[in-house]
Amino acid sequence: MELTIAGIELREVNKPLKRPFKTSLQTVEERESLIVKVTDAEGVKGYGECVAFSTPWYTEETVVSSRFVIEKVLVPILLHQSLKHPGHVNRMFQQVKGNRMAKAAIEMAVWDLFAKKKDIPLWKMVGGEERAIPAGVVVAADPEKVEEQVAEAVSAGYSRIKIKISPDSDLDMLAGIIRKYPNQLFFADANGAFAEETFDKLLELDQAGFTLIEQPFGEQQWQLHTKAKKAMNTAICLDESISSIEDVQRMIDEQAGDMIVLKMGRLGGWSEALKVARLCRTHSIGMWVGGMIEFGVSKAHNLALASLPGITLPGDFSDSQHFWNEDIIIPEIIVENGEIELSVESGIGYQVKL
Repeated sequence: MELTIAGIELREVNKPLKRPFKTSLQTVEERESLIVKVTDAEGVKGYGECVAFSTPWYTEETVVSSRFVIEKVLVPILLHQSLKHPGHVNRMFQQVKGNRMAKAAIEMAVWDLFAKKKDIPLWKMVGGEERAIPAGVVVAADPEKVEEQVAEAVSAGYSRIKIKISPDSDLDMLAGIIRKYPNQLFFADANGAFAEETFDKLLELDQAGFTLIEQPFGEQQWQLHTKAKKAMNTAICLDESISSIEDVQRMIDEQAGDMIVLKMGRLGGWSEALKVARLCRTHSIGMWVGGMIEFGVSKAHNLALASLPGITLPGDFSDSQHFWNEDIIIPEIIVENGEIELSVESGIGYQVKL
C-alpha cells in the first residue's frame, strides 16, 4: 500500500484540569496541547498529539517550540510525499535534531492514517494483543490530600495507583496507605527529586512497600540510579532518563534500573517506541506506558502501545473524566473493573472533536 500526504493541520487545545496536578517539578492547572491531523489524497484522516507542556519543566520542548518545528521544519519535509510504510516518517525526520515530541505528534498521525487505510485497529497493526488494558491513576496532590485521592482511586476500581514523592515525603503516611490496601498495586514517582545528599531519604522509602520507584534521580545521574538499584529491594524504573534505544542499552549495561516507562512523545514516536519495546523483551526488561496529562488522542495511541507483548504492568491510564470535564474524543475512554477495553474500530478507534 502507498499513500500520499495531501494535508497536515495543527490545532491547539487548552483545557483546565479538574484539580491541580502537583509534582516536585511543577504544578499543572491548565493543559495546553497540539493536535495534528494528517490527510491523504483520498481524504482519510489520521490524528496525533504533541505532549509538550507550555513551559520546559519536563523536557526542553514546549508547545510554542513544537508548533514552530512542526509548521516550519517537519511539515515541509513530509507534505506531498508518498509513503509505503508509516515508519518512513521516522527516517525522513532524522535530518532534524532532537524535537522528539514534535516528531512524534506527526508520526503518530501517520500511523493512525495507515491503520485506517488498512481498515484495522492500530493495536493490531503494531502487533498488539487483543486484551483489556489494566488502568492506573496518578495521585499528584498536596500531602494532606494524598490519602483522600488514594481512597477515591481505590473506590473507582483502578488496578494501580502511583503516588508522587520527594525527599520531604512522609514515610509513615505512605506505608500506612499501602498497608491499608494490601490488594492494591502502588508505584512511586519522584520525577528526579532526589540527589546524592538525599540518598538516605530514598533508602527510607524502600520500607514503604511500593512495587517500584520511578526516576528517583535526574535524567543523567546514571551512577546514582545504579547505586540505588544495588542498595534497594524496591525496583528502580527509569522515565526521563530514557529518550532513545541507546539510553535503554545504557541502563542495561550499567545496571541502572529494572524497568522503563515507555512514552512515545519522549522517544520520538511509534517507530522508536517499537524498537525500544523489542529490546526490552529481548533482555526481559519490564515495561509500562506512561502518561503526560494528555487528551484522548495521545491516550488512544498509548492504549495501542500498551497492547504489545511484554507490557504487563498497568500504565498511566485514567478515564477521560479524570482530568477533564469533557475530552476531545468520541466515545470517551472508560475504566471498568480496573481495565480499558481496546477499540475494535480502525486506527486509534476514536473520533476526534475539533
